[in-house]
Amino acid sequence: MSDAPFAPLVLSAADGARATVLPYGAHVVSWTPAPDAPGGPAERLFVSARTEYRAGAAVRGGVPVIFPQFSDRVAGPGPSIRHGFARTRPWRVVRTGRDAAGAAWAVLALADPDLDPETRARWPHPFRLELTVRVAGDALALALAVENPGDAPLAFTGALHTYLRVGDAAAARVRGLGGATGLDSAAGGAPLAPAADPLTIAGEVDRLYRGPHGPVTLDDPTLGRATRVTQAGFDDVVVWNPGAARAAALADLEPDGWRRFVCVEAVAAAPVVVAPGARWGGTQTLACRPSSG
Repeated sequence: MSDAPFAPLVLSAADGARATVLPYGAHVVSWTPAPDAPGGPAERLFVSARTEYRAGAAVRGGVPVIFPQFSDRVAGPGPSIRHGFARTRPWRVVRTGRDAAGAAWAVLALADPDLDPETRARWPHPFRLELTVRVAGDALALALAVENPGDAPLAFTGALHTYLRVGDAAAARVRGLGGATGLDSAAGGAPLAPAADPLTIAGEVDRLYRGPHGPVTLDDPTLGRATRVTQAGFDDVVVWNPGAARAAALADLEPDGWRRFVCVEAVAAAPVVVAPGARWGGTQTLACRPSSG
C-alpha cells in the first residue's frame, strides 16, 4: 500500500482509541477503541486478507462509502453503477486534528472535478462529498455530507457499508430490529415478514429493513462484546452476510472469512433528492458495549 491513495492515515485519540483511513474511497479500514472500552482495544472492523489494494478495485471490508448508487438502486436517469464509484476513487484529505476533548478526526472530500472523464461522462452531475471520521473512547463516528453545487436537483442512493468483526457469525445476534419489515434481497427482493428479535445469521442473509430505526446492536457472545450502531439521516438498515456458499464465489474473501463479520449498514435505499445549493447529511456511530450473552 505504498501508492499515495493507499497510504494509511492513522487517527490517534488522546485516550488511545485509533482509526485508520485510506484516502482511496475515504475508506475506514481499522478501528480500535480506547483500552478501557468494553472488550478492550481489540480490532472492531473486518477487512479481508485477500483484498487487492489497487486502483479500480473495491476494498473488501472496513466501511466502504456507497455513492451515488446503493446496490442496483438507480436514482434518476443514467446507467447503473452498482454500489457507485465513491469507494474506488481517491479522495482528498481536507484537514485532520484533535479536538479539545482529545478526539482525533479527519475530513476527506470528493467532488465531480476529481473524477476521471469516463466516470464523469457516465454520471455528469455536479456534487461534493465530505466524510468526517471521529474516534475517541468507545466510539467511532462517521458523517457523510452530500452537497449539490449544480442548478438542477441531485438524486442519489447510498450507504455506509460497515463490516463489523465477530468471532463467529453463526453465533452473532442482531438486536433492535424486532417488528421491522422490508425486503429480502437474498430471496430476489421478496417482502420480509416482521423481523424477529434477535436476528440470527443462518446461511446467506441480505435484508433491507425500512426505517427509520432506533439503535441496532450486534451482539458477539463468541468474543464477549457487542457493538451498538446508531444512525441518522440514513433511514434504512441492511444486515448482510454472504454465508458459506455465496462466499465461496467471492475471490477477494478468504476461506471462512464470512464467519468473521456481519455487515450492519446505514442505508438510504429510496432516492434522496438534494435541491440546488443544498446539503444532505447522514451519520453512523459505532459504540462498544458488553455482550448480553
